[in-house]
Amino acid sequence: MNNTQIPRRTFLRGVGTLMALPALESMLPRSMWAAAATAAKAPKRMAWVYIPQGAYMPYWMPTTEGSNFELMDCVQPMAEHKKDMILFGGLTCDKARANGDGGGDHARAGGAFLTGTQPRKTAGSNFQAGTSADQLAAQQLGHQTRFPSLEMAIEGYRGTGNCDSGYACVYEHTLSWKDSTTPLPTEVNPKQIFNRLFADKPSDPDTIAKNKLRASVLDAVLDDAKSLNRKLGGSDKLKLDQYLTGVRELEQQITRAATLTPLEIPDDFSRPDGVPADLTEHIHIMCDLMVLAFQTDVTRIATFMLGREGSETKYRMVGVNEGHHTISHHQNRADNLAKLKAIGTYHMQQFAYLVGKLKSIKEGDGTLLDNCMVVYGSAIADPNRHAHDNLPIILAGRGGGTITPGRHIRYSKETPVNNLWLAMLDRFGAPAEKLGDSTGLLEGLA
Repeated sequence: MNNTQIPRRTFLRGVGTLMALPALESMLPRSMWAAAATAAKAPKRMAWVYIPQGAYMPYWMPTTEGSNFELMDCVQPMAEHKKDMILFGGLTCDKARANGDGGGDHARAGGAFLTGTQPRKTAGSNFQAGTSADQLAAQQLGHQTRFPSLEMAIEGYRGTGNCDSGYACVYEHTLSWKDSTTPLPTEVNPKQIFNRLFADKPSDPDTIAKNKLRASVLDAVLDDAKSLNRKLGGSDKLKLDQYLTGVRELEQQITRAATLTPLEIPDDFSRPDGVPADLTEHIHIMCDLMVLAFQTDVTRIATFMLGREGSETKYRMVGVNEGHHTISHHQNRADNLAKLKAIGTYHMQQFAYLVGKLKSIKEGDGTLLDNCMVVYGSAIADPNRHAHDNLPIILAGRGGGTITPGRHIRYSKETPVNNLWLAMLDRFGAPAEKLGDSTGLLEGLA
């Protein structure tokens, strides 16, 4: 092992470029080298992956509890990661219900999922929800990373207009609320996210323009990387090489995807220039970016919407030519249920891809996934009834050793899903006494 110690917040620098590094043994004090592989010393990360329109629960929810639970049809893609996840039953998002406000379940679902508050029914600019779980964490610990949080989506952001029975579009298009009146827009363009993560001044248009013109971000930092490599020991040299290779491959993938011929998409499905034409590739690149951001400690908090609520995306790659929202009101018709199963399975395949990527990255004695808490789910259960109880919720990862996965846990009826968010915040190191309609920390995770 090389005896040279380098600062923890070391960056590779180039003109207009700043790249954070993964955790290296050389960044730890000499007294800690022997324990450098301990996963508990790594920072914890949190992410929420949201699916619109809920799920047909007989294809989703196990009938048995404990570690021997069966994987239903739509959850089968997670078979390889069964021991890395908890599947929850009984959790409820009450504030997505009407509670006297009439129609608008999809808008309320988006606005209430991470806030636990009843969104104000308005199509104007006086929208209101509550501070979301991810932003409570960002407010307490976001200063420790370059970015407090990362908000990503697959469908273009829309913050104005009436999108659902008198509710403003903003409720359907973001999960993150900095406070009760400040929703955080999502980013759908992976190239913009990449530039944002690695530019010296991410919000500076001139810096972003320079990055777009540059053939490769890595070219700007290659000399710095070579200089650093001479100071590292064998294991750190290998880790740095793997990291740079991964960034290079991701950058090439983003560039290649932007040149593909666009596919036919619904009129209300907005994709800015530079977004991959293929939906699966788009999702995978966004997952890769989240993993890269966690690996480099650029941020520890992320949200990712696989679709907005009320989305009419057509999943032709799995044989579904109708809009998702339309067929989600399945009326128990066999043909609609088969299509919902195909969409649900497809979504779960994308989550399995993300979990697999996190799991593939070594961190101490464990993996990056071991230090994560990654939620997959929705504020809607059966979409035909707009049900908001017994939600489809999965939590992957071990939260730095604070969570025991590999189980199906069923809670009592009407247990607020926000109790789970409180428990995650507590493990993350950003505890809160109350979050929306929470009634206390969800028990039984460890």
